[in-house]
Amino acid sequence: MAFDPRNKLVVSFVVGKRRQNEANKLLNSVKARSDGHIPLFTSDDLDQYETAILNAYGVKEEIPKTGRRGRPKSPKLVPPEGLMYCKVIKQREKGRVTRVDTEVVFGDERKIEELLETSPVSRRINTTFVERNNLTMRERNRRLTRKTMGFSKEKVPLVESLNLYSAIYHFVKPNGGLKLRLDVMEDNRRWVYRTPMMAAGITDHIWTVEELLTFRVFNK
Repeated sequence: MAFDPRNKLVVSFVVGKRRQNEANKLLNSVKARSDGHIPLFTSDDLDQYETAILNAYGVKEEIPKTGRRGRPKSPKLVPPEGLMYCKVIKQREKGRVTRVDTEVVFGDERKIEELLETSPVSRRINTTFVERNNLTMRERNRRLTRKTMGFSKEKVPLVESLNLYSAIYHFVKPNGGLKLRLDVMEDNRRWVYRTPMMAAGITDHIWTVEELLTFRVFNK
């Protein structure tokens, strides 16, 4: 999960097993779709994420020469100033979570706490939102429903269905958690319902499915 205190919206996912290659693709996608600002990252304790974050955001640090014979050591990647990454570590017994710990991998713990204090959605290091999003995707996309005839067995149609789902979720489906209360009722309405793209300031209205499917995308 990537949290940006400025409420910048970054939508990114990668289909595949949780291996280093897929983790690298995910983080490169996050970086490519953001505005250059480094968000606060949180994840479970999968080791590949730490390497992927360094590959995407790390800076090369030269190893000082020792004057000894032999090939000099190659530069190593180190986290830049402002990079913050935390892990959520769950301990299980007989399939049940018995304890949840957190670990700061990159960044200053005090600064991370200060950043979380400004969060409009959470004050703790967690993976709740990405887990909730994964569940919502399974509920609304039959290709992700396990042990059914609709479960996707090929990668290309699965990715295409996820792209369509993501577009509908962010442009077409109003989110109850993003609604705004009106100071004065308008047309017998007390609330203004919004989609994630409306909340991010990318559009000013709820799209229809027809509008989404007929929207012309112009490549630069």
